[in-house]
Amino acid sequence: MNRLLVSAAHKSSGKTTLAIGLCAALHQRGLAVQPYKKGPDYIDPMWLSLASGRPCENLDFYLMPPAEIEANFARCGRGADLALVEGNKGLYDGLDLDGSNSNAALAKLLGLPVVLVIDARGMTRGIAPLILGYQAFDSQVRIAGVILNQLGGLRHESKLRAVIEHYTDVQVLGAVHHHPEMAMMERHLGLVPANEASGAQAKIDAIVRLVAGQVDLDRVVEAAAGATPVAATPAFLRPPAPAPDVRIGYARDAAFGFYYPGDLDALRQAGAELIPFDTLNDPRLPPVDGIFIGGGFPETHMQALESNRSLRQDLRNAIEGGMPVYAECGGLMYLSRSLSWDGRHCEMVGALPADTVMHDRPQGRGYVRLRPTGAGPWPPVSAAEIRGHEFHYSSLENIDPGLHYAYDVARGTGIDGRHDGMLYKNTLACYTHMRDLSSNHWTSRFVAFVRSCSRMRAAG
Repeated sequence: MNRLLVSAAHKSSGKTTLAIGLCAALHQRGLAVQPYKKGPDYIDPMWLSLASGRPCENLDFYLMPPAEIEANFARCGRGADLALVEGNKGLYDGLDLDGSNSNAALAKLLGLPVVLVIDARGMTRGIAPLILGYQAFDSQVRIAGVILNQLGGLRHESKLRAVIEHYTDVQVLGAVHHHPEMAMMERHLGLVPANEASGAQAKIDAIVRLVAGQVDLDRVVEAAAGATPVAATPAFLRPPAPAPDVRIGYARDAAFGFYYPGDLDALRQAGAELIPFDTLNDPRLPPVDGIFIGGGFPETHMQALESNRSLRQDLRNAIEGGMPVYAECGGLMYLSRSLSWDGRHCEMVGALPADTVMHDRPQGRGYVRLRPTGAGPWPPVSAAEIRGHEFHYSSLENIDPGLHYAYDVARGTGIDGRHDGMLYKNTLACYTHMRDLSSNHWTSRFVAFVRSCSRMRAAG
């Protein structure tokens, strides 16, 4: 499979916008483009999925061993003509001094040629040592070309092209001029998600017009075709999902949309039929055996969530009645008693004995390590520690001191710096986002618990 990594010299260079544009432009050419995103992220993958027409997979060194990254890359790429991986941060940035979890490390692992996006505002001759330094820093990383971004006009472009041609052997694959239509709407967690942005497809159409007109797509495809050969990797294909025997409702709307496609597939593989419901507009909860409420932005929809009283009452009744519920981050906030932000206060579901307050700065951000306490309602995980990630501007206040928790926090913030995984009846709610991977198959354990509770109810 032809493949490439779209990375950058530093964060906020515009690589996400260009990756979206490249996915859409190549898709419009009739290529099956499989997008990937390095690291933990929900928002960029939503845009990449919409642009390419294929679900975006996340590749994450902290949560996945190299063999699992290779296997997931191969599995998700089946049937694709070209794999496009969007990096995070800069090409050589990472957690460790040796760069073992950097974008460059991913490029070496998967044999990815690198397309380096450079925000060239204010640059002329200085672009040459920048490119030469990125080439020389690690000889095993092949920079197949650069895309110059945020250019000031044709004169600026011609100067940069002349400098790069004179001093380096790197191809200029594109030169994208500054244009207001290339700007993406942002808020405290990054881009506005595609499930929430009005006119998301129109935005992609505007981006692709500019990218297709200023990037040499033929040379991009040639760069992807020049990928370093790598050993064949077993794709660990999943068998067809069995006939479902439980129904799990999951909130999917403008307020809640942070779900990894692989986790939803794993829930189906475990025997669940997934039933979406809309927390903003559906007056009643559909007939289900369990509930999953992922992350999102309930704070930007708090008044609409409060107004849907009938659904909030259904959820509260279901939780009080012992229905199994799993909630992450935004879902935790929604299940609390109230949500306060920017001088406004709205009632939420009221099932969890705590109140949510938004802050101006992140309260928890980054990777997380949790140690199971054994108090969780699901079958226990065998690992001594499980890994995840968190990114929340909210915290919980007025927490019932008698609550128990499923996890102790070894790294990260969680609910109070010491605990995460608030337990109430058969509900488990945490700030940490989990992924169903070899180290933590949470989906099969959750479905098993839902199935057990369903059978107990049926028995009487």
